[in-house]
Amino acid sequence: MSVRELVVLGTASQVPTRHRNHNGYLLRWDGEGILFDPGEGTQRQMLRAGVAAHDLNRICVTHFHGDHSLGLAGVVQRINLDQVPHPVTAHYPKSGQRFFDRLRYATAYRETVGITEAPVNADGDLAVTPAYTLEARKLSHPVESYGYRLTEPDGRRMLPERLAAHGITGPDVGRIQREGVLGDVTLDEVSEVRSGQRFAFVMDTRLCEGVHALAEGCDLLVIESTFLDEDAGLAADHGHLTAGQAAAVARDAGVRHLVLTHFSQRYSEPEEFERQARAVGYAGELTVAHDLLRVPVPKRR
Repeated sequence: MSVRELVVLGTASQVPTRHRNHNGYLLRWDGEGILFDPGEGTQRQMLRAGVAAHDLNRICVTHFHGDHSLGLAGVVQRINLDQVPHPVTAHYPKSGQRFFDRLRYATAYRETVGITEAPVNADGDLAVTPAYTLEARKLSHPVESYGYRLTEPDGRRMLPERLAAHGITGPDVGRIQREGVLGDVTLDEVSEVRSGQRFAFVMDTRLCEGVHALAEGCDLLVIESTFLDEDAGLAADHGHLTAGQAAAVARDAGVRHLVLTHFSQRYSEPEEFERQARAVGYAGELTVAHDLLRVPVPKRR
């Protein structure tokens, strides 16, 4: 059975706390696993969450601040120690190539797995597979940062009542799906477009065009809300979002499930992030993330 879910490994921003590890997020998408922003301690959090190195197919780093990338060294070495049998691709800002190189070879180890380096230097598609298209959009942060968006291709939903009206049953249903026509009946007459699912990952950034483009129409949006609204000035100075700003983006983009994360250590009451997100009028499903949480991708509409 295919699984589509987000596994939250860590939710702290610059400073971890007793209850929040540095960043780390695994998206399970059918048979693939995409690890986003492995901060310090990610390898141990993977163990606690039941995530193995064999589950990883891609690593996506938004930017090279430590809370988003210091765990990369351990994860890369674990991939090699466990001799992961399939290719692993790493995406990260090309401007941070020197940081990636240092983290990949931070210490001596036996390299058994060829990690494909696929750095990002502009908006656009990074990978196109039968299951999804992965794209990147530039964000607004003191160092170069990119957000990521995964989009499933649109499919078709067969309509039983229309199939019955045309007398199409059994193997003929599969035949019209494959060939697009059966006799004088077209596929459009007995089916409708089923929109592909959409996921986006938006970390450290001010409000910018890239944030809105990534969030548009998402079924699941994971987005930083480092600060509460009363600290909007600090958020702008340091290149971050507030809870209200993140929720307003989700509201305007029609996001179905919003996951707020990347919280400053100055706050101890997560309920306030939810209250401020609701105050701007976001009415969809809302999760204030905590470590080791699992969030399913919403079922198709």
